[in-house]
Amino acid sequence: MPTQDDRGAAVPHTRGLTALVVDDEAPARSELSYLLEQDDRIGTVLTASSGTDALRSLEHEPVDVVFSDINMPGLDGMELARIVARFAERPQIVFVTAYDEHAVDAFAVAATDYVMKPVRPDRLAEAVRRVVTGLAEAPAPAPAPAALEDETIPVELGGVTRFVQRSQIRFARAQGDYARLHTRDGSHLVRIPLATLEERWASAGFVRIHRSTLVSTNHVEEVRSDHGRVTVVVEGQELQVSRRHARDLREQMLQLPGRTPPS
Repeated sequence: MPTQDDRGAAVPHTRGLTALVVDDEAPARSELSYLLEQDDRIGTVLTASSGTDALRSLEHEPVDVVFSDINMPGLDGMELARIVARFAERPQIVFVTAYDEHAVDAFAVAATDYVMKPVRPDRLAEAVRRVVTGLAEAPAPAPAPAALEDETIPVELGGVTRFVQRSQIRFARAQGDYARLHTRDGSHLVRIPLATLEERWASAGFVRIHRSTLVSTNHVEEVRSDHGRVTVVVEGQELQVSRRHARDLREQMLQLPGRTPPS
């Protein structure tokens, strides 16, 4: 069964859950990964050596469940769980720890299970069963309410991981296979293609205005049309709208009260 080390890429798997093991101690990380690999319900095992590394992995890899230690340097497991709880697509959390004093806190962050170290195979199997049951019983998200929820995006700046809300993003521009998110305070490069963001954020009012630009219609201050050339103004910056995307922008702007669509 394929795994991924802290620096490598996961080998695609056609079945089973994707699990992320987070532990700052390499022996514990390896042991838990090995035990999970023996479970037929697990398809891919990813690993991270810290909470920050886990967020980087979650940024560009869909994960069904995070098996996380709690006491770790820097961003600990409990803080990681609180951040993950704000994600638009939330993986389940299973804490794996040598201490039992965090059980109440684990309940507060809606953890699926709380497994004590040293990990027994039968106890871990029970935790996986609870994860599978939770996924099966989880109701499908309603499209309308989901569009109103904000999303938290982890970004790295000078070796420090920060968290940007989708609602803070004015526009995004393609930068190779990456995207640069522009907010009022600056810009942040993330490992997400612009096409992925376009699909993911369409219900939140983001629309493609150019092959390399995605804009939040909620932050459009003006739409200008001059002899067939259409531009939008966002935070005082004028952005060009290509002819092929002008219709999409017009339709999106028509849905916003008090806004004038481009002619």
